[in-house]
Amino acid sequence: MTVAPPTNPQRYIQAIRKKGLTIYDPVAIGDPDYWIPTPELQALLDDGLRGLSLTGLPLRTRSKVVKIRICEVLGYPVPKSFKKSQPRFPGQMFDTYTQKSNNLQVWNEELSASRRYVVIRISEYEDKLTKEKHAEITKVKVVTGDTLALLDKTGTLTSKYQARCIPGTVATELIAPHDTAHISPFVAPAVDLSGVASPILHPAEGEVLAIQSVYQKLSTLIGASFVDAGADQERNRGAALHRLVCQAMGYRTYQDDGQFPDVRHQLLEVKLQTSPTIDLGLVTPESVEPLDVPMIGGKQIRHCDVRYGIFYANVANGMVTLTHFFLSTGEAFFSRFPQFQGKVLNAKLQIPLPADFFEG
Repeated sequence: MTVAPPTNPQRYIQAIRKKGLTIYDPVAIGDPDYWIPTPELQALLDDGLRGLSLTGLPLRTRSKVVKIRICEVLGYPVPKSFKKSQPRFPGQMFDTYTQKSNNLQVWNEELSASRRYVVIRISEYEDKLTKEKHAEITKVKVVTGDTLALLDKTGTLTSKYQARCIPGTVATELIAPHDTAHISPFVAPAVDLSGVASPILHPAEGEVLAIQSVYQKLSTLIGASFVDAGADQERNRGAALHRLVCQAMGYRTYQDDGQFPDVRHQLLEVKLQTSPTIDLGLVTPESVEPLDVPMIGGKQIRHCDVRYGIFYANVANGMVTLTHFFLSTGEAFFSRFPQFQGKVLNAKLQIPLPADFFEG
């Protein structure tokens, strides 16, 4: 997948240094000066940690070395000692996990939808001449807990939020005729998206299409088909649908960084359904928890402000054909899609990361 470059992430480092913040000083999610959004956080940490040698270090020392480098990269002073806080970097709401394998283990706590998980790939290799073994950081990926929950296909997370989608006789349904009152002042009936660099840029005032306009554009996809990658290739199916969505919205390019919501620039989450059960992860669409995007017009965007585009599809003869389309705000989501009850998580979570997790 292709990832758009973040917008001037260095400005957050400068602001943090100027303010004299520590990693334990709280920052409001979406604060335009001090909160580092997930794409920018990933770019900074990947650039700053990649190539860091961890050769010969015991695990506890390795963890400390990584945390020290993270402080330096993000502009924070290195504390005399690191507190055993949850998360370890509470100011930016993230934990770190160093990984030699694709089996991510989270111990003694539930995944949090709003927390970020900095997953650090460590590669080990042997010097052909000296036969010495070396270890260094080769990639850093940052995802929210909700994204991690959706990656789990093993049942390790015994239950996530889910809802039921039963198509009716009408091919398209606009469930919420208007955006939430919270974001209505910032949307526009018409926006030329052909000049926008990427659909995964942060939303901005006057660049977000009103929900009615999104509905008109995406309703045209009913009847569209694409080659089926297979029932065990949900990510590829989703990518094919996201590409169609970006085209229908008017973007010249398709981009997807695996973060929520899929089309961040339009606060649009896209889901492909070939069965009635909708997986929602760790947060319900109606949640008023803050969303990890910069504030718009001084207001923090919430999960319930996100627009959900649900596409129901039929799979036959190697093709996926879109048959129904629903569009709703998170706020109105459960007025159409009944929620399953219950959400229980195990204390120890083991999440096999996809083979392409560190790509892009």
